[in-house]
Amino acid sequence: MRINPAQVSTVQIATVGGPALAELDGDGATARFLLVLTHGAGGSAASHDLLAAGDAARQLGGLVARVTQPYRVRGARAPGSPDRQDAAWAEIAAALRELVPGVPLVQGGRSNGARVACRTAAAVGARAVIALAFPLSPPGRSPAVSRAAELRAAREGGAKVLVVNGDRDPFGIPGAQDADRVVVVPGETHALKGHRPAIVAAVAGWLPTVL
Repeated sequence: MRINPAQVSTVQIATVGGPALAELDGDGATARFLLVLTHGAGGSAASHDLLAAGDAARQLGGLVARVTQPYRVRGARAPGSPDRQDAAWAEIAAALRELVPGVPLVQGGRSNGARVACRTAAAVGARAVIALAFPLSPPGRSPAVSRAAELRAAREGGAKVLVVNGDRDPFGIPGAQDADRVVVVPGETHALKGHRPAIVAAVAGWLPTVL
């Protein structure tokens, strides 16, 4: 039986890493696409940039799921093994797709969550990825220590990639060659919390080009 997510506020999803929580917003009965977003390593699904991206998606008729990953549900701040995190994410994406079968999947997140969305894009069949505050290189490390390969992996797997980073982000800013679109927000840090209209505009302007 098809579930109408408009009647549901939060759903629990069983994964190999334990239960995850997904907060749903939008009308699943009429959704044009599904946007699944998740937090940074020690953050929450209520971060300013995730809320802004979700607002943009709802304006375009999307069902938005903001996911708290299993390690955060159980109170840990560090995500642990990337392989285990990615395996849990694949189960999360599959469960949420069952709520609105047949519509395109877009996934994304901020910081560590953006990395998860990029790494798993091909495996879950995501149409596109929204990478907010993508942590290109750890502060204090050589720029040669780059995670741009994760962005490129998403594209090589068939997903379009939007990056939104602040121009003062100590983790650096991905280059134009690493994504389909890179939006740099002036005066913003890694937190991406002070320029909500810019984030909404970036996501709302890009999503129609990939759906």
